[in-house]
Amino acid sequence: MWWSEALHGISSTGPTTKFDDPKKPRLHSGRAAVFNGTVFANVINSAASFNESLWMSIGQAISTEARAMYNLGKGGLTYWSPNINVVRDPRWGRALETPGEDPYVVGRYAVNFVRGMQDVPGHVDTSDLSSRPLKTSACCKHYAAYDVDDWYGHTRFKFDARVEERDMVETFQRPFEMCIRDGDVSSVMCSYNRVNGIPACADARLLSGTIRRDWGLHGYIVSDCDAVRVMADNATWLGYTAVEASAAVLKAGLDLDCGESWIIEDGKPVMDFLTTYGMDAVRKGKMREADIDNALTNLYMTLMRLGYFDGMPRYENLNEKDICSDDHKSLALDGARQGMVLLKNHDNLLPLSADKHAAVNIRGPHAEAPEKVMDGDYTGPPCRYVTPHEGISKDVKISHDANVTIYFGGINLHIEREGNDREDLLLPKNQTEEILRIAEASPNPIVLVILSGGGIDISFAQSNPKIGAILWAGYPGGEGGQAIADVIFGRYNPGGRLPLTWFKNKYIHQIPMTSMALRPRPDHGYPGRTYKFYDGPDVLYPFAHGLSYTKFRYELTVPAKAVNVKLAAAGRHCKRLSYKAGTLRTAPPCPAIDVASHACEETVAFNVSVVNHGDVDGAHAVLVYTKPPREVAGAPIKQVVAFQRVFVKAGEAATVPFTLNVCKAFGIVEKTAYTVVPSGISTIHLENGDSSSPSSVFFPVKISFSA
Repeated sequence: MWWSEALHGISSTGPTTKFDDPKKPRLHSGRAAVFNGTVFANVINSAASFNESLWMSIGQAISTEARAMYNLGKGGLTYWSPNINVVRDPRWGRALETPGEDPYVVGRYAVNFVRGMQDVPGHVDTSDLSSRPLKTSACCKHYAAYDVDDWYGHTRFKFDARVEERDMVETFQRPFEMCIRDGDVSSVMCSYNRVNGIPACADARLLSGTIRRDWGLHGYIVSDCDAVRVMADNATWLGYTAVEASAAVLKAGLDLDCGESWIIEDGKPVMDFLTTYGMDAVRKGKMREADIDNALTNLYMTLMRLGYFDGMPRYENLNEKDICSDDHKSLALDGARQGMVLLKNHDNLLPLSADKHAAVNIRGPHAEAPEKVMDGDYTGPPCRYVTPHEGISKDVKISHDANVTIYFGGINLHIEREGNDREDLLLPKNQTEEILRIAEASPNPIVLVILSGGGIDISFAQSNPKIGAILWAGYPGGEGGQAIADVIFGRYNPGGRLPLTWFKNKYIHQIPMTSMALRPRPDHGYPGRTYKFYDGPDVLYPFAHGLSYTKFRYELTVPAKAVNVKLAAAGRHCKRLSYKAGTLRTAPPCPAIDVASHACEETVAFNVSVVNHGDVDGAHAVLVYTKPPREVAGAPIKQVVAFQRVFVKAGEAATVPFTLNVCKAFGIVEKTAYTVVPSGISTIHLENGDSSSPSSVFFPVKISFSA
């Protein structure tokens, strides 16, 4: 009964949340009927906004509805959201649940969403984090290196993620570290998979060592549902029995087992795994009562912080009127619009004018969005559900005789979802053929709207002049149809940027999904992964690609900067670096400094002017990248270190300030897994993501060290 979900709204997944059924006359539970909750756009959509304040606002709205459901006897207070696994491979079926492929962006999403879910006004900053009150309890999952669900028989229950320590620190663990250190999340969920041979939920180094000791978790660690049983039944780790698996997880630092209904009598579960076999483990001397006491302490402290025993008066008046409120529905609509990404707009086909086009032709399987495809996964019944057809029909008539066609295509949860990875990156063949046939027959270029979580290879559409515009709508939630119409007819200027790379299908034939390495592996012929380590030809739309109905230009007048880092003692903090062959005659006396042993107080500050030189107001996400010295081997091509979304009126400019901490912005993870700041010339780089009107600026930063 700890299990509730709130990925992008209160979900009916799990045993705790109980929406009423409008087809049944009596209440399911509680004192008032609640049939619906606010369903926001899926996380991959929200991530495309690159808007931290939006992410926090969504968390705050969801936690308000959660408290209202709790007061009505229809929900709990502990929510196992968000999913902050990095999208390492474009075939992963759960990409729609996540904030994308960049570890820093994923981490910032986690921090803001968690703060929105948990923070109680007036109690954000406190000296005793273990007693800080919680509005609701959030949970960052799935820890660690989890991103294979079921790919050609490689299932999450048996998969052993073989991960280099550098990739663990740099990519797989970084969002979780940010979630705990900066977000003060009150729970972390360990995953089904093994990491370098050891089940994640039984790895004391990952749980007690890293999560609790190194990062300072103030809360509890829970298993993914039945992950303890999986150790004995599926993964068969070390031949452990159910008793031995139960003892191992508590010793490693697990506090709670999500034990699903593994034994059913009369339609009801009669026992769960850890409760049953944990008692046997105690009797056999394999589990200490001290381990149980420690787990209970972590669990009960969380409940106390939630006011589970004594109440929390400031939230006790929330009720059914605070669910599906006008403010929340407006936020859902705005969030869906902010996450729309304009991929192509040849000859400014979009926006359409409702005055000029009295009617449009709507085609495609997602025009009516069957099976509520726009809601995605982990969802409850939405306040309302506006299909694309309904949204468009509010502006113009729908007619097969119209000379403008909008095709709604894409994929759905039959193709990408939890427990099911994709076999390719293509549209279903029948859709591709239909789109080409309709485009050829149309008197004017058509508009293509794609619904999906992960990227799709639509090269055929990008290169076809009869397909004039392409809009990625993701899975935009209950207000999705209205949000799409607002963008198509120009009431909203799209400002989203892709939070993951859209690869061409040929990319996936070069590397198996089970290879966990991020960097290229020449010995196997494997290319690199994500924008940080792949710059090859098989990219359709790069990370952060996104067009607008206006044009944004960057202006930056910054002289080359120099940062001298003062060390407490010469040589004490220095680390070696690997260099590319032939780039340096001799290595500097102090190639890099170890971030962990340095105070890291140095900063680099600058302002960028974002000029809207079009005739339409619009929002734009400014992403700041750093590039390490070109001579350093094995470093990322570039990495996001900051971002801000800014609104700029037509013909005007907005000044966006950035202050970068040197250690965080210029730090890289060396092959020994130390995070270091290299000496030499790094680069700060900004690019607007608009291939039709590109604008980029950069300036060098010379970093040196002295005692």
